[in-house]
Amino acid sequence: MIAIIDYGMGNLRSVQKGFEKVGHAATVTSDPQTVRGASKLVLPGVGAFENAIAEIQRLGLARPILESIDSGKPFLGICLGLQLLFQRSCENGRHDGLGALRGEVVRFRLPPDYSVPHIGWNQAIIRRRAPILEGIEQGTYFYFVHSYYVVPEDQDVVAVETDYHAPFCAMVWRGNLFATQFHPEKSQAAGLRLLKNFAEL
Repeated sequence: MIAIIDYGMGNLRSVQKGFEKVGHAATVTSDPQTVRGASKLVLPGVGAFENAIAEIQRLGLARPILESIDSGKPFLGICLGLQLLFQRSCENGRHDGLGALRGEVVRFRLPPDYSVPHIGWNQAIIRRRAPILEGIEQGTYFYFVHSYYVVPEDQDVVAVETDYHAPFCAMVWRGNLFATQFHPEKSQAAGLRLLKNFAEL
């Protein structure tokens, strides 16, 4: 069973529909026991880091998430769901994340002719070909909506970069753990292929 973790922030139905389009059912849940029992987990998210991590803690989801990652189950973070995996965020102060990956979340500092948030389609520069990128070509476009991005301490976890004035991390991969800054559920055929690849791991 694929479980999409509901902590009150994110395009839950869009992600669920994405999996359905590629022939895989996914359950939306905020129940820690259901999260523990799932064979694959998805952590989506849109919104503020501070509110998200507070709600994850309040619902008792932090430990099941980390236990599932440690157990080797396939795990996919999306957008804010990527950022929450890191140790800390600088969004509206400093806030601790789940700490599954070392590093921090920082705000874009860009020339005036670049808008923040970064919204739109950017090319994937594949650095390491993770299994969920099977069949996705170098330079494929994915859809982004964000004002913050992750800076991993260990650059070996970076699987995909993209460029917005300067290169930044667009996807991480470590073993069973995958997470994207872009939204596969909004990225048309390439995004659906990524979801299908994840569902079939």
